[in-house]
Amino acid sequence: MAVKEIDLKTKNVSKTYTYDEAFKASLEYFQGDELAARVWVNKYALKDSDGNIYESNPDEMHWRLAREIARVEEKYANPMTVTKLYDLLKNFKYIVPQGGPMSGIGNTYQIASLSNCFVIGDDGPSDSYGGIMKVDQEQVQLMKRRGGVGHDLSHIRPKGSPVKNSALTSTGIVPFMERFSNSTREVAQDGRRGALMLSVSIKHPDSESFIDAKMEQGKVTGANVSVKIDDEFMQAVVDGEKYTQSYPVGAKEPKYTKDIDAAALWSKIVHNAWKSAEPGILFWDTIIKESVPDCYADLGYRTVSTNPCGEIPLCPYDSCRLIALNLYSYVENPFTPKAKFNFKLFREHVGYAQRIMDDIIDLELEKIDGILEKVIADPESDTVKRVERELWENIHKKAEEGRRTGVGITAEGDMLAALNLQYGSDVAVDFSIEVHKNLALAAYGSSVELAKERGAFPIFEAAKEANNPFINRLFEADPKLAENMKKYGRRNIAALTIAPTGTTSLMTQTTSGIEPVFLPVYKRRRKVNPNDPETRVDFVDEVGDSWEEYTVFHHKFVTWMEANGYETAKNYTQEELDELVAKSPYYGATSNDVDWVSKVRMQGGVQKWVDHSISVTINLPNDVSEELVGKLYVEAWKSGCKGVTVYRDGSRAGVLVANDKKDEVKTTGFPKKRPDELDADVVRFQNNKEKWIAFVGLIDGKPYEIFTGLSDDEDGILLPKSVLTGKIIKNREEDGTSRYDFQFTNKRGYKTTIEGLSHKFDKEFWNYAKLISGVLRHQMPIEGVIELVAGLQLDSESINTWKNGVERALKKYIPNGTKAKKGNCENCGSDELIYQEGCLICKSCGSSKCG
Repeated sequence: MAVKEIDLKTKNVSKTYTYDEAFKASLEYFQGDELAARVWVNKYALKDSDGNIYESNPDEMHWRLAREIARVEEKYANPMTVTKLYDLLKNFKYIVPQGGPMSGIGNTYQIASLSNCFVIGDDGPSDSYGGIMKVDQEQVQLMKRRGGVGHDLSHIRPKGSPVKNSALTSTGIVPFMERFSNSTREVAQDGRRGALMLSVSIKHPDSESFIDAKMEQGKVTGANVSVKIDDEFMQAVVDGEKYTQSYPVGAKEPKYTKDIDAAALWSKIVHNAWKSAEPGILFWDTIIKESVPDCYADLGYRTVSTNPCGEIPLCPYDSCRLIALNLYSYVENPFTPKAKFNFKLFREHVGYAQRIMDDIIDLELEKIDGILEKVIADPESDTVKRVERELWENIHKKAEEGRRTGVGITAEGDMLAALNLQYGSDVAVDFSIEVHKNLALAAYGSSVELAKERGAFPIFEAAKEANNPFINRLFEADPKLAENMKKYGRRNIAALTIAPTGTTSLMTQTTSGIEPVFLPVYKRRRKVNPNDPETRVDFVDEVGDSWEEYTVFHHKFVTWMEANGYETAKNYTQEELDELVAKSPYYGATSNDVDWVSKVRMQGGVQKWVDHSISVTINLPNDVSEELVGKLYVEAWKSGCKGVTVYRDGSRAGVLVANDKKDEVKTTGFPKKRPDELDADVVRFQNNKEKWIAFVGLIDGKPYEIFTGLSDDEDGILLPKSVLTGKIIKNREEDGTSRYDFQFTNKRGYKTTIEGLSHKFDKEFWNYAKLISGVLRHQMPIEGVIELVAGLQLDSESINTWKNGVERALKKYIPNGTKAKKGNCENCGSDELIYQEGCLICKSCGSSKCG
């Protein structure tokens, strides 16, 4: 074994693998689970900046993690060995580093942070343009290194406030929401966009505008939004009283105050959440009261916002790394009458997880040093680099001084099912609370032991924490812990969270985080060639693509079937599947089955043993009332939750197809199947000196699809100028692919067909046209589509010319009298702009702008 450990510590990782090689090896590792294999290769396999892959399967990753953590362990007393660490990590069975730690530990090819989440913004920042631009740049600098970012907007002065510049008055919060949102969308993160949380206090006079901002299609699409709600507001809602907003928020002598109807604003929050799943709610007084780091607010640890998923409230420039324990693995004899939870092993492993998290802080400090070295070596001037350099210096200071960690869990739903407990039942809720109580005591106990061996976090002071409810709850449950903490201190300022664990749960092949199972059996679709005699076509979508539907079993549901003697290879009918589910512990315990009030109470009960927060969503059926959403929010507040999000089925597009007995799967807002023929308009226009043409397919006179490009070059379309209308006809090529032809009647009365509109124009134009046609088919208002097209960030001059043409072609379909969503008259400055025959007309001064 010693020889093996030496070999592992000096492993050469210069060998590279193709994507197919890594995927094949990972598919074997995950026993045929294609989704898990692709997620691992795409997100977590060791890669360099050119995309070269240095690991073929997760086992190699686990050795990489074990080697690096063991290297840190050797700096301290009683180090864990590399094999001990590997045994805890292997097969995603017990301890699972999440996100940044999994992909970044030991990666010398990329310069990136290990932190999953950050919060930025000075403690009590100014709302000057300089301060706002600084936050914008800090956000971008973090996102380019794959960090999720949160920041609060409560410091920005309300709309209409006087300012000492030529603008005279402030624009308020909303324009800056759009700025930060757009910055997020601009930053590429290895094929995914950044993650941003914007928050604002309900006390802020612009909070209603903040709450409404995302209700307008196409606005603030790059951010999650949450409202920080205080107890005073909630009590005013319950009592039907007025509530006073003020700015600056929290000032003893504010410059501006106004009284509002608390119930009316509350109704708007509830309505918007019911309609669009946002805003989320943060019960801010509960967060601050329970927060251990806020005991050190005078030293820079005042919590101001949260990470994008809401599970880590943070002070400015602090960050957190995440790790999860797989709860299912601590169930012995799962799905049998002998099933029981091994609390002893669980507590032992929680201690190891906390220790590993502390090691990862040291690894993060090394990563930040590397980032700073790169920034200093970059060729830009010190003036340009100053914000980025100071940002990482501040983050380094907070990580070293507070040593914050994020130990959490996944597979709560599967753990309960494996114990034959129904998620949401009273007994299951009580058991979950006991598990999390054990987790909290073990993690804090480990942090105290680490302080004894390695020293407490530098600013620890027991007296500062004397009145903290969370700390006192721990001390009451374990007096020995209280005695040791007061004697030795604690290694970490805060330790616990419950994150969503989306991709993590795909690799553990369990339910996600604290959530119940989505469905024990569901359907997925794969696109197929309808001309292949070996395939089965179950569904044809609105653009004519063919799909096969296939049944997918939740992994642990299969384990239940095996434990109870049911065949897993049998081709079950829907009725047989329904009967199977009804016999299992997953029956009545899916995300849509669980009693919503019970779930809220469970979250509140568990929250008492989590020092940060919990990412959890209350899933509701489509037909629930807004009143129920409001009741759930009030219950969450009363139960001690720190935050809550609701998702009403259909309020956002989903990815899985429910297994039900309806003849057709219906998606809210989804258009009817495309007819074989569409009436069409021909729109001609000129971009600079080029002649362009657009074919707009119509249903009920409204745009349904668009094809456009040059009309007078050798690859374009020549069409008599007299042709203004026709039909777009859908046909198929010999290989089965779709083809769209334009047919018109010439002057002599003969029908003439131009074949393959999709092939006549530049391929890049066609791809963008498909995107825009898809939006049109979902019946987005035309003015919203135009705004979407206008907002496309395209590098090619020819594509930008095409984009301008699409805008002009679609403007003629905006109903006369429609108010422009944004912009002011260039002549008089009024915002009273309306569309008339595709032109913008100012109702105040009568000036117009076309094209």
